[in-house]
Amino acid sequence: MQRVAVVILNWNGQHFLEKFLGNVVDCSRGASVVVVDNCSTDGSVEWIATNHPKVERVVLDKNYGFAGGYNKGLEAVRAEYYILLNSDVQVTPGWIEPMLSLMDSDAQIAAIQPKILSYSYNDFFEYAGASGGFIDTLGYPFCRGRLIGECEQDRGQYDDVREIFWATGAAFMVRAEDFHRSGGFDEIFFAHQEEIDLCWRLKRQGRKIMVVPQSVVYHVGAGTLPIWSPRKTYLNFRNNIAMLYKNLPMWRFAVVYCCRVGTDMLRALSYLTTLKFSFASAIYRGHRDFWRFRRKLNRHDEFARTMVGQIYRGSIVLHYIFVNKCFGNKLL
Repeated sequence: MQRVAVVILNWNGQHFLEKFLGNVVDCSRGASVVVVDNCSTDGSVEWIATNHPKVERVVLDKNYGFAGGYNKGLEAVRAEYYILLNSDVQVTPGWIEPMLSLMDSDAQIAAIQPKILSYSYNDFFEYAGASGGFIDTLGYPFCRGRLIGECEQDRGQYDDVREIFWATGAAFMVRAEDFHRSGGFDEIFFAHQEEIDLCWRLKRQGRKIMVVPQSVVYHVGAGTLPIWSPRKTYLNFRNNIAMLYKNLPMWRFAVVYCCRVGTDMLRALSYLTTLKFSFASAIYRGHRDFWRFRRKLNRHDEFARTMVGQIYRGSIVLHYIFVNKCFGNKLL
C-alpha cells in the first residue's frame, strides 16, 4: 500500500492532461499518480498509456460525475492518504510534504487543502477554495480570499495554518479510512458542493479539516462546466439546499430554508431583470428538484444536533454588500 496516492478524475480532459499531468508526476515524487477516467471519448486513456505509462489508470464504464467517479475510482486505489486533484491544476515542487507532515502530526485531522491560486493570475486567489472554505449561517459558501465572486490578491494575509469548515474538491488530501468510513461523496449530488457536504459530515464526527498555505497549487477553474453555466447554477443551488437538509437539525433547516427561499428568489429576480432567464430558471429548478429527491438523502440525525465551528453567524451576502467586499481576518 502506498502512503500517498494523487488521484485525478478525468472526463474528456486530454488537453488538461497534456498540459499538467507531467508536472504532477514530476512534483509528486514518492507518491503514486492515478487517473480515474469517467468514460472519456476524447482519447484521454490512450494518450496516458502512450505518454505516461507509469501513471495508473482506472477506467469507468460511464460518466458518474465528480462524486460517483471518485467513489468508484477510489475503490481500486490502495493508499493511506488520497490527494484528490482536478485535471486543470498545476502543482509546485514540495507541495505534498507540508500537508503530509501536518496530517501525520494529528490523528484528528481528516482532510487538508493547499493554498489555491489562479493559474491565469498567479498572485490572486482562485475561486474554488482560495485559502480555506467556510459557510455562513444560511449555508452560502465562501473562502479566505474569495467572497461572493470576488477573489483577493494574495499578499500573504492568509498564510496561517488553521482549521477551516471545508476543503476544496479541486485539491485536497484526505485519509482513506475517513473517506470510506464516512461513505465518501454523496452521489446524488453528481457534481458541486459534494466536498462541502463530506467535510461537514466529517466535522460532525469530531474530525478536523485544515488548510496548509505553505503548499501551493494553481487552478485553471471551470474545466468541466463554465462559470457562467445554467447547469452549474442549478447544481450549486440544488446541492446546497440538499447539504443543509442533510446536516442541520430539522427545526434549524426549516428556519434556514424559509430565509433561503427569500434570498434565492431575489437572486432569481435579479437574473430576470437582466434577461438571464435560463439562470433564473436554474435556481427555481434547483429548489424544485431538491424536494423531489430529498427522501433519498441520508440525514444521519445522530450527528445533526448542533451547528459546528467555522460557521460565520451572520450573512456573508449582507456583509459583502454593506460592510466590506474583502473577507479579511475579522469574521472568523
